[in-house]
Amino acid sequence: MSTEQIFTNGRIVTRESAFDGTVVVRDGWIVEVSDSRTAAPAVDLEGDILIPGLVELHTDNMEKHFAPRPGVQWPSLAAVMAHDTQIAAGGITTVFDSLSLGDVRGETDRVKNRARMVEAIATVNEKRLSRAEHRLHLRCEIAPDDAVDAVDRWIDLPIVGLVSINDHTPGQRQFLDPEKLKQYYMGKHLMTADQFEEFRTKALDLHARNAARHRREIVARAQARALPLASHDDATRDHVVEAIDDGMTIAEFPTTHEAAKASGEAGMAVLVGAPNLVLGGSHSGNVAAIDLLRERQADILSSDYVPASLIEAVFRLPDAGIGLSLPDAVRLASRNPAVAVGLADRGEIAPERRADLVRVRVNDHAPVVRAVWREGERVV
Repeated sequence: MSTEQIFTNGRIVTRESAFDGTVVVRDGWIVEVSDSRTAAPAVDLEGDILIPGLVELHTDNMEKHFAPRPGVQWPSLAAVMAHDTQIAAGGITTVFDSLSLGDVRGETDRVKNRARMVEAIATVNEKRLSRAEHRLHLRCEIAPDDAVDAVDRWIDLPIVGLVSINDHTPGQRQFLDPEKLKQYYMGKHLMTADQFEEFRTKALDLHARNAARHRREIVARAQARALPLASHDDATRDHVVEAIDDGMTIAEFPTTHEAAKASGEAGMAVLVGAPNLVLGGSHSGNVAAIDLLRERQADILSSDYVPASLIEAVFRLPDAGIGLSLPDAVRLASRNPAVAVGLADRGEIAPERRADLVRVRVNDHAPVVRAVWREGERVV
């Protein structure tokens, strides 16, 4: 039996414009978008803004729910559902959970919990327990000894939709300033200066033994399966050349203007962090997202480690004075990421697109998510 929903009396944000109008949904798909109101029975948006469901390509938020404190292992289903609740409440209807398959610091909680996280995501997807649609983004740390084995274990799962190459070896990409690097590790991981030097020595040894070979093997596996590939934390033009040679199409969090510009010139979609934008800069001392957006050198926004930052960033951008409209900002977090990973059925309010919709009311310049629909079904 066919089901129909009508949304009217709201500000509709499409790919190119925003207008007062009506959206008609049938059987979970958008069938009509108009700039008029309807007298038919409908959901009265009461002047609120209707945007497409956001598409998130890189969030490690789930890891915090599986290990809320060091050494604590929270029950799997409860952890993934708590994560899912935050994702959906942030207006995200498609999420690529970025699962770190390795860690330069060794057997950390994220490594110990990786199998539990994969199994939990597969379960909630199979039983459709989640509000958002969850897919896997395999973050492949290339220095650990078991890097390739970990990829082989999970890369053929149907929910895998993105592979990224990561190298967090001290001094490689994320931190070009050695002192910033030392401060970060000593502060975040409570290392003493001696512990940091011991860690750095071991990490550099692992990198020398494994990184180049593991990168080649993992890239080959992703290419053989036609999976989208992303680089991570590129800092130099040479990093970008290497990424292009490997067939990568997404540049995650380039750390410098040079790398971002080179990535864009090479046709890569440049992804930047919404927390970076909301906070006014990078916590690692790298390039500011607002500067890359101002220079039109960024294509995708990601919530990274704060799910709510994505919609916050989208609604801040039109008032940032850099020439971006609300439709421009929405595309950064919906259509652009969807296109980057080959999901042509979502990411915009248009006929023949999934009815992934988010109702937003702006209160004192802050966006408040009032309702979320995934494929026409209300989930928030």
